[in-house]
Amino acid sequence: MKLYKGITGFYEQQNETPEVDGRHFKHLCFSLIYANGGSVLKFNEPQESNFFKVEVNAVNKHIYILLNAHYPLLAFASIVQFDQIKFIDDSLLYDLFRPYYQILSTEELNKPLSQFENELYSAELKQVAFWKPNRIGDIIFNHWD
Repeated sequence: MKLYKGITGFYEQQNETPEVDGRHFKHLCFSLIYANGGSVLKFNEPQESNFFKVEVNAVNKHIYILLNAHYPLLAFASIVQFDQIKFIDDSLLYDLFRPYYQILSTEELNKPLSQFENELYSAELKQVAFWKPNRIGDIIFNHWD
């Protein structure tokens, strides 16, 4: 898997990271989840993280939808805490969001760091060295400050 420059939210001073359209994502979450009998419980914009976090009740399941703030990479989780994200696969949400985002599977997200192609800025590599994430998903969806 390729990790693009700026995916962590850290960048070189002369460069900036791209950003996804958070307003469009919020609109999609509310319209897609409600249209399929679910509800959006909470929508969090990136503040102390590099991702949007949406808490939903979808078909009687409590799930988090995560979207990287810089690239259109989406994942699902059952637990999202500062020190732990438990990624899950969900076929209904996959089908709903697949036309709009690249959806990452638990298999991809749980791969060790040795299995990624590095395009990260040096500032990001310093963060990786400091925080010592164990898997690719911890880089794509992080709470680093």
